[in-house]
Amino acid sequence: MDSDAISALADSFGAVGTVGAFLVGFLLLRREHRREAERADDERRSQAERISAWIELTRKLDGGRELAFHIHNASAMPIYEVELPLPSRGDQKPDSEFVGLVPPGQTIQRSAPAEWLRSYVEPEPVQIEFLDSAGRRWSRDEQGALSRAE
Repeated sequence: MDSDAISALADSFGAVGTVGAFLVGFLLLRREHRREAERADDERRSQAERISAWIELTRKLDGGRELAFHIHNASAMPIYEVELPLPSRGDQKPDSEFVGLVPPGQTIQRSAPAEWLRSYVEPEPVQIEFLDSAGRRWSRDEQGALSRAE
């Protein structure tokens, strides 16, 4: 083998090594970007995951009973434009109970429709829509599933 062939072989190995190093670096960079995106998504969801809403029977001061919506904000920031979509009947336009703001660490109560008392059995989650402190709209359904609302 002459020195030109050895030199060409060495150059080929060097080129393959360079391309391989580039590909490995690119794959590692892509993986890190994916991790960062997941981490950012987790941070965006962190406040929304701390919001819950349910309906529960409460006692009034006069001793009577009423159903009340409870909206709990367990996060360190307020939530805004809180709405509780109400189920509609037949051709009725869907309605909602507007709550507005729920301060951090607090549970807000609002009266539920009185006719719901006839079918009430036990406390249960209700649908809620709200804006987090960064202005993103979220929705949590009756099963507790959280999703980003459009």
